[in-house]
Amino acid sequence: MGTLDLSRLDPARIPRHVGLILDGNGRWANRRGLPRTAGHQAGEEALFDVVHGALEIGIEWLTAFTFSTENWNRDPEEVSFLMWFNEDLLLRRRDELHELGVRVLFAGDLDDPRVPDRNRRHMAETERLTAHNRRMTMVFAFNYGSRWEIVEAARRLAEKVAAGGLRPEDIDEATFAAHLAVPGMPDVDLVIRSSGEHRLSNFLLWQSAYAEFVFPGILWPDFDRHALLEAVVEYQRRDRRFGGAVDAVR
Repeated sequence: MGTLDLSRLDPARIPRHVGLILDGNGRWANRRGLPRTAGHQAGEEALFDVVHGALEIGIEWLTAFTFSTENWNRDPEEVSFLMWFNEDLLLRRRDELHELGVRVLFAGDLDDPRVPDRNRRHMAETERLTAHNRRMTMVFAFNYGSRWEIVEAARRLAEKVAAGGLRPEDIDEATFAAHLAVPGMPDVDLVIRSSGEHRLSNFLLWQSAYAEFVFPGILWPDFDRHALLEAVVEYQRRDRRFGGAVDAVR
């Protein structure tokens, strides 16, 4: 909580799109002798403090990895809690996001029969409610895996080619990107993964081709808007060359 010192930032170099891998909720709870579910609840507070920080900073897109396609392999009790928790989070928080001017989108396999119908219904309602907001776009990556997303895009393109609606030679990067889970999503500028783990774990592989990575060594429930500011400050120290040559040493 608390106001950010935005004077530390170059307003011309604010990352447009930040991806968040919310790692460490279970470990946070275990270290305190609490059930893992308590870590997820604490992680919600961290996430929404970060949302407020992102709005202060002027970030246009924020994508949070809230449930991966691999998370189904967790203990069934935890999976059931996460399904309920994601539903409850929407019911409690969507009006807040709407009032803040945040457009909410979802990326992931929502046709998966393991996803409860009520979750799909609340997601659709949230997207409709916030559809015209433009202050920031927040994407919840739910039942999401980047390999799934890429395969699905390839399958849809193959269907169009087979039906005669698209020529293979007309498929380029822009055409492919238009068939990903959120068409129009800009490339990710900055990926933040809490807890000190140094991997993407199947998160936004296509969109993160030229992203900068910051791996703060704190667990997600301890992350907040000030930690986000520090990550953006670190991002602004980087020399983003996009494959270009390193400038000569002066």
